[in-house]
Amino acid sequence: MHPPTVSIELEFTAPLAPVAVGAAPQTFPARTAYDHVVLPGDFPDPTVTKIGDTYWASATTAEWGAIFPLFRSHNLLDWELVGHVFPDKQPDWASSNFWAPEFHHENGRTYLYYTARSKKGGMLCVAVASADRPEGPYRDHGPLVGQEAGSIDGFAMPDENGDLYLVWKEDGNSCQQETPIWAQRLNDDRTALVGEATELFTNDAKWEGPLVEGSALVRHNGWFYHFFAGNSCCGKGCNYATGVARSRTLLGPWEKHQQNPILDRNDVWKCPGHGTVTEMDGRWFLLHHAYLADSHEFVGRQGLLSEFTWNEQEWPEFVNRSPQAAPLADVSRLNVADEFEGDQLGLEWQWPISAPKPATELRAGQLHLAAGASRLGNLVARRTHVATYKAATTLDFAALPADTYAGIAAVGDPYNALALMAGNGQVQIWHVKSGLQQCLAQVFLDAPCDTLSLRLEVWGGQRYRFAYSTDGATWQPLPTESFSLNGTYLPPWDRGVRVALVAQGAEGNVATFNNLIIRNKR
Repeated sequence: MHPPTVSIELEFTAPLAPVAVGAAPQTFPARTAYDHVVLPGDFPDPTVTKIGDTYWASATTAEWGAIFPLFRSHNLLDWELVGHVFPDKQPDWASSNFWAPEFHHENGRTYLYYTARSKKGGMLCVAVASADRPEGPYRDHGPLVGQEAGSIDGFAMPDENGDLYLVWKEDGNSCQQETPIWAQRLNDDRTALVGEATELFTNDAKWEGPLVEGSALVRHNGWFYHFFAGNSCCGKGCNYATGVARSRTLLGPWEKHQQNPILDRNDVWKCPGHGTVTEMDGRWFLLHHAYLADSHEFVGRQGLLSEFTWNEQEWPEFVNRSPQAAPLADVSRLNVADEFEGDQLGLEWQWPISAPKPATELRAGQLHLAAGASRLGNLVARRTHVATYKAATTLDFAALPADTYAGIAAVGDPYNALALMAGNGQVQIWHVKSGLQQCLAQVFLDAPCDTLSLRLEVWGGQRYRFAYSTDGATWQPLPTESFSLNGTYLPPWDRGVRVALVAQGAEGNVATFNNLIIRNKR
């Protein structure tokens, strides 16, 4: 029997709600307003397709497992996370950069075209996996194309004769070159390219900057429409936007819209782009990503649904040429209160794919996390949804092995983190930057305790404070040279910050956690 769980008081008055990945069901007027945040948190390059009466969505996972979430919905607004394409480990051929999944469904089989970096040669490739059902399990078929500059953002599209083509971007911006969009026919098994590649268009307009990418195609009233993104996708200085081109035939010639970009930033959302088109009840939508201006890179690129219409010239138009989704009014619905019930971690938990999936066990309302000796140690993490929040956990401190540390951390990646760690009778703040670890502060506990609660607070994604408690109510801040620590270095160029539970120590040692609590605040 484990020690009694300590009730953690985090002082926020908003009630805890069940864990939610998408927005909670809402009541709408007669004509539903569909412009909403539907995948809050770090879900870049979202894709959507309709299979039967169900919509399916996925998104980039980059360097986090499990790889490529699988969401389903019947109304485009409320999404349920039901699994992952690669739930336990990456395909044998691939090492990293799991980007831009795109569905294609045909003859009762679901294909997922995606980007990843090859272990052999290190180039970015477009690959494919397939399944008998959209929820999986998926079988990987490996790379289809990997050019010297890199090949990314694959999208499968039938031409005017019904022949299926793969459309993709040559990643020329990685070597200061143009970024052609190519198309090449797929074989009957949809797992290899045949014939010759044809260039559709490249980045030749000023607003597109160094690249065009993120192809998503749809056919409407005899035209092929090619939605694409241009310019810089990510980070504080991003200037991404969405354009469209059209053609009577898949292989062109393509005409870019004179009003591009058709979807650009506003005061609320920055850098909208890389989306997929879908239709419901005669209405048209783009599921795409954008940064919320208030939280930007600290939360990451969130999944938005934006409705568009067709004008008299048969070009797509968005209201005010920008996302109309309002920020989530009640962020408490995305609070986390995980008491580790059941027999395995929920699907929302992640881990870095730079190391094998950490060994975890849920037993009697506790998470047992195997320790790791490298860098920060082993960790399991949750996406953040806002840039201001409090997070806490309670450790089974008495059971922690000697020379093993466990705690809670704000993690950009395993090389960049701020962590509050406990072990060997003390509590420490660890600063990890570019892989270099430094202890910024430490206190020794006056008396032994069975459980120990650890808390981090963050304001605006930038300022961090840490505290500990032996009773879950009275908190002792760890002294630092200033009121708060600077965490602006945490987010990688393409990802938001996660809250993680961490165990560092010798192989075979285990840290035991009683809960994870996250309370969000606007």
